[in-house]
Amino acid sequence: MSGLLVAPAIMAGLGLFFSVILAVAYRFLKVVEDPRIEETEMLLPGSNCGACGQPGCHAFAEKLVLGTLKPSQCTVASADTIDAVADLLDVDPGQQERRVARLRCAGGKNQAYQIAEYRGFENCRAAASVSGGGKGCSWGCLGLGDCGIACDFDAIHLNRNGLPEVDIDKCTACGDCVEACPRNLFVLAPLAQKLFVQCSTPLRGDAAMALCKVACDACGRCAADAAQGLIQMVENLPLVDYSAGGPALPDATFRCPTGAIQWLEGPQFTDQGSAMTRRENRYAQLH
Repeated sequence: MSGLLVAPAIMAGLGLFFSVILAVAYRFLKVVEDPRIEETEMLLPGSNCGACGQPGCHAFAEKLVLGTLKPSQCTVASADTIDAVADLLDVDPGQQERRVARLRCAGGKNQAYQIAEYRGFENCRAAASVSGGGKGCSWGCLGLGDCGIACDFDAIHLNRNGLPEVDIDKCTACGDCVEACPRNLFVLAPLAQKLFVQCSTPLRGDAAMALCKVACDACGRCAADAAQGLIQMVENLPLVDYSAGGPALPDATFRCPTGAIQWLEGPQFTDQGSAMTRRENRYAQLH
């Protein structure tokens, strides 16, 4: 009978021994967290979106307290919140250039030609892997809304033309739409950079136009009309280099025959957006 009690007694003794070891280790090795981290986290939006480059608001608060990041790097926080965090930590709030998600495609249902009818799971990734969704342009937007589903801020909705429309007031540049798009059409662009190319096809001339009415035909007029070095043609598409030093002006869009390059004053698209509307806008700019 005594033998049956030995094993439990040994296990209980070992448990007590290791409990004492852990208690002593905690007493002498514990790291005391700066109380300002919790206070800072309480001020932050708590969205844990990762747009700041950190895995969550707590990690961002830790970096703020350490002084390695600026409060303005939280793209979700309001100006009042940023100022409150800066006051709490007695730091410069910093300046963060506002960025929003932009789509490198304008070929909606009214512009991009269909070569087949897609019938399957309503998902861009599924359509891209099976048949390309039925659109002739294999570089363009599939229009099935994966980006809108991925957006936790309800900032993306499909418009009547079948294109994702970004609400720039709600967009936090978190990058979820970038990850969700199987054709890598979303980019996070500074809101102040208004010259934007809305096409991703590497084809040129008639080959591009056979797929979409608003495709870039690689004519190069935008590059010729822009400041020297601002726009270069790379793989039959205009590449805008804001570091070139020349001013970015709407002039570069005026002679574009398809509207593939646009001057964006606000939202990239509207529900009424169409090739004809874009041509009318360019005419108004010219006159």
